[in-house]
Amino acid sequence: MSTSTFHREEASRTVPSSTQTVSSELSSQTQLLPHSATARPARLRATLRSTLLSILPALLVAALLLVVWYSVTAARLLPSIILPAPGDVFSSLIDGFSSGLFLSNLWVTMQESLLGFLVALLISLPLGYALAKFRLFAVAFHPYLAAGQAIPVLAIAPLLSIWLGYGLFTNVVVSFLVVFFPLVVNAMLGLQLIDRSLTDAARVEGADGWSLLLHIEFPLALPPIMAAFRTCLTLAVVGALVAEFVIGGDQGLGSLVLEAKNQYNLPLMFASLLVLAALAALYYGLAWLLTKLTEALFA
Repeated sequence: MSTSTFHREEASRTVPSSTQTVSSELSSQTQLLPHSATARPARLRATLRSTLLSILPALLVAALLLVVWYSVTAARLLPSIILPAPGDVFSSLIDGFSSGLFLSNLWVTMQESLLGFLVALLISLPLGYALAKFRLFAVAFHPYLAAGQAIPVLAIAPLLSIWLGYGLFTNVVVSFLVVFFPLVVNAMLGLQLIDRSLTDAARVEGADGWSLLLHIEFPLALPPIMAAFRTCLTLAVVGALVAEFVIGGDQGLGSLVLEAKNQYNLPLMFASLLVLAALAALYYGLAWLLTKLTEALFA
């Protein structure tokens, strides 16, 4: 057999095997497509199932508390002046929203809490950066920061009412003071806990100044900052209520609770507390959503 004949026979054997390999790969890829298509609804169902399982225990506890509450009031184990019936609280809640009483006072409390939180956030982030990066600045101002955190806002609020008077601005300042110190401390700790080798490697690659802060330091410091964000956004409501309780005034949910207390209107007081709880839950949900968005943005 000649050499050319031998090579033609070898080529005729190898070509079918290569085509068989390609066809088998194509068939395996086409078999994978339905699996990937069916995997998405499966992941969606799993996500919905896990979400429902995480919400269901809280709903069951709420239902159990409502049943116990109704049973105690229906059996008259406690007088209505101490524990009103759920039906009376629900009626007061409906009347308050239909008359605009809750909405007007809710809007005032939301203004006080959100403005105080936003101002604290804008000041605490650069201040925490300065405390973490500049040793002389930290030595000079950190003792005053610790002393300010140790003084209760309840003790400062009457003094602020004398200095600043009564109104929205003073209540915003009180809400600001409640959330300012945790935001500063978490921003400072988040930047101090960054591994120095990572920033040194980034500087070697040419990162410096704003580029180092935005692309390296800020994403690495996000977990403690966002933890303080979630806590302090709901804590801002507490600051607004402290201002409304101590400084006084005729607007806000805190003032509405005080008015209900002075009138011994327990259904109105319970309804106001439910509105406050819903506001805190709304704030926490927004904080959780913003945390997920920042994690997706800087991942």
